[in-house]
This record gives sequence, structure tokens and C-alpha cells, in this order.
Amino acid sequence: MTLYDVPAPAKLNLFLHVVGRRADGYHLLQTVFRFIDLCDTLHFDLRRDGVISRATELPGVPEEQDLTLRAAHALQRATGTKQGVQISLEKRIPQGGGLGGGSSDAASVLIALNKLWGTCLSRRELMDLALPLGADVPVFVFGQSAFAQGVGEDLTAVTLPEKAYLVAQPDASVPTPRIFSAPDLTRDSSSITMAVFLASPTSRFGRNDLEPVVYRLYPEVLGASRWLAEQGILRGTPVRMSGSGACLFAEFSELSEAVLAEAEISAIMRGADKTFSQTHPRFRLVQACTGLAEHPLRNWIAR
Repeated sequence: MTLYDVPAPAKLNLFLHVVGRRADGYHLLQTVFRFIDLCDTLHFDLRRDGVISRATELPGVPEEQDLTLRAAHALQRATGTKQGVQISLEKRIPQGGGLGGGSSDAASVLIALNKLWGTCLSRRELMDLALPLGADVPVFVFGQSAFAQGVGEDLTAVTLPEKAYLVAQPDASVPTPRIFSAPDLTRDSSSITMAVFLASPTSRFGRNDLEPVVYRLYPEVLGASRWLAEQGILRGTPVRMSGSGACLFAEFSELSEAVLAEAEISAIMRGADKTFSQTHPRFRLVQACTGLAEHPLRNWIAR
């Protein structure tokens, strides 16, 4: 048995504007994707019998909905390869957090198996396979920070300044379809040009149009956002939701600042647990992260 270990990084949406809606119901977006060094890990055990299976269960996700298996089957069908694989997954990116964990896992399957199976599809061919799996999957195959338009598939590489982030998930999980189907979702934000964003390429730019809906439906996310913005080193630093939530993030110039913020929040949480305090929100995740210049598997695609 030969096991291959492969990372799948999370993403942040530095801003997210909903600028329209297509006749088929898909929303038209403008956003900037940035990868961070919070990663799931996929393990691949290659098989010669063509069978594709998973070795680990994902709570609440049956096999037919598992994006890692769907991605492997899509690549197998597209190339006609007779090879198979058993996939196991170590989850660190929270589900329902707006960090793109499932999409990233699917993209890493496409990238890794394309190399390990020797199917040698180009980046564009893999991106075409990625889009039916989910609107966020192509950007992980694209492999660079990107200004995205359309449903998320129209991608242009952007160079972003080095930044660090504190990422925090309140005690909530937000299903994306519920947010995009909300009648009060803003769907008519004005379009911008990439040059407008690049004049101020930070998370202070623009807004996340999904926040008002999430904050109305999940008040614990709103409470967590307000509470974080009042704490120590975070005071005065904008706290924004990534994607459709529930994860929140704050941007820092130095990793040391994000690490300090993580330590401060974690200490408050430990103290509250000891005193059974109800004065602050509960968090499933609080972690300092570094923004990545590119996907760690970008060079696995030859062309």
C-alpha cells in the first residue's frame, strides 16, 4: 500500500458583492479569493481495479454527495482511466464556515489524481471538470489569488500584499443554499473593476453582501462578530464574514499580531469556561493563519 498525503487549503473572500442573478437562478458575484494555510489533508491509496471509495465517513455527508468521490469519478470518466483510489480525509476546515473546505477537497482530488493517475489534463480541462462540482471549486484548481466574476468561474490572477488573519468560527454552521435563497438578499450591488479593488487590496475594501442575511438568520454569528471587534488587539480592526459564513476573519499586517489575537481570545474563552460565563460567544475554531501567494499544489499541473 502506497499512501500519498495532499493538502487542501481554505480560502477567504476578501469582499463579496452580489451583482445580479441569472435566469437559471445562479447568482452573479464579484469577489477576491485568497488562500490561507488552514488546510485539510487528503490521503490517497491508489488501486488498480478502478474502484473509487472513501476510508473515512464525513458526518452528514452520504457517499453520493461527497465531493471528493464525485471529483474522482469525474476525472475517471473524463479520461477513461482504469485506475481507482481509496480516499481518506482529515478535516480541519470547518463545515458550513464559508472557507470552501469541501470545494478545496474536491479540487485537491482533481489535481492530485491527475498527477498520480498520469491522466495529464491541463489546468483549463481540470477547471472545466471542477465547475459542475461547485462554483468555488475552479478557483482552487486555478491556484492563485483571484478576482472572480460570474458565478465564480471567471477568474483573473491578482497579486496581494502579505497579510495574516485571525479566523474564528462561532458555534454555528451555515448552509449556503439557505442564504442565497433568502428573499432579502441584496442582488443588485454595482459592479466594480479589478483596478478599483487593486487600489486598496485589503479586506477593508467593499463588503460581504451575504452578511445581513446570515446575521438575521443566525444571530450567534452577529453576536460573535460584534464581540470580536471589541476585543483587545482586534479593537478597530474590521471583522468580516467569509463567503456565506459562519466563519469570521480579521486581517493583520504581521502574523505575530494574529497570533496575539488568537492567544487573547483563547485565554478569554478558557476563563469563561471555568466560571461558566455567558457574557461571550462560544467558538468552535480560533486560529491565526497566513495568507498564501498560491495554492500549495499549483505546480502539480504541468500545463
